[in-house]
Amino acid sequence: MKQDSTRNIAYTVDCEDYVHVVKFNPFDSGDACSLIAYGGNNYVVVGTCRFQEEDAEVEGMQYKTLRTFHHGIRVDAIAWSPENRLDALPPLIRFCTAASDRKLRLFTSDLQDKNEFKTFDGHSDYINDLVFSPKDGQEVASVSDDHTCRVWDLEGNEKAHFVLRSPGMSVCWHPEEAFKLMVAEKNGTIRFYDLITQQAILSLECDQTPLMSADWCLKNTLKIGAVAGSDWLIWDITRSSYPQDKRPVHVDRARLFRWSQVNENLFATTGYPGKTTTQLLVHHLGHPQPILTGTAAVGSGLTWHRTLPLCAVGGDHKIFFWVTEM
Repeated sequence: MKQDSTRNIAYTVDCEDYVHVVKFNPFDSGDACSLIAYGGNNYVVVGTCRFQEEDAEVEGMQYKTLRTFHHGIRVDAIAWSPENRLDALPPLIRFCTAASDRKLRLFTSDLQDKNEFKTFDGHSDYINDLVFSPKDGQEVASVSDDHTCRVWDLEGNEKAHFVLRSPGMSVCWHPEEAFKLMVAEKNGTIRFYDLITQQAILSLECDQTPLMSADWCLKNTLKIGAVAGSDWLIWDITRSSYPQDKRPVHVDRARLFRWSQVNENLFATTGYPGKTTTQLLVHHLGHPQPILTGTAAVGSGLTWHRTLPLCAVGGDHKIFFWVTEM
């Protein structure tokens, strides 16, 4: 894997197709390498990464494809199960995808003979985001343009159904808050639902639209971040239902917001995929300006490494990786 000195991209991986979405596994899979998945027009590739930032014996980056899963349709979102094990015999790979045919697909593989997938039907419009329950991985939550958030078991049965007031853009499930679900709507409202009572328990407002993406900070359960219009916004949920901090960042419109997995003050945003380039900005709450600016040819997707201040974006036949400071 080569290091790219131009545009400060640290590493790239060449892919056979346009990469619509890329996702590091946010859970420990029992192996020194990190699992990463990316989705193209009709397949999902699962691979492993190891970086020199975590292993002195690695020169730059080592990437290895474990398996390519035929998907048959464009992949729009990917979620990893916490059940993935690379150190088991046989290994277990499990992830779920959302596709442009409004279906979820659950893939389970041992990377040898067992390769199964189940289809979950129910959404009547485009699915924007999905997530596994972080404790046991026995449920999947999804949000859609059909103004619903749905929770499914691994057989595809609907276990809960929340009616939203506008399209659901992001859904988050925090490992320290296993009985709460965070749902962000395009109209600028972020709600928390109690999964036991199936009632909304808290809402946040950003007072601007469209809200395109929101994330729940792994390192601090009180912090929520989002992008709406061309701004990023940050809430401390104990202080107010309105953002404590906001800043215009993307000239056109902001598209994605993701907290770092390793630092509660570090996050990244992307601009709208333009005709030629997408801007990636990495922000630190202690700095008035972005601490890293990157560009990727028509980029899509945004994901952070589980243990490094390193993020990745998909693009045209490539995945781009940026390393930042803590």
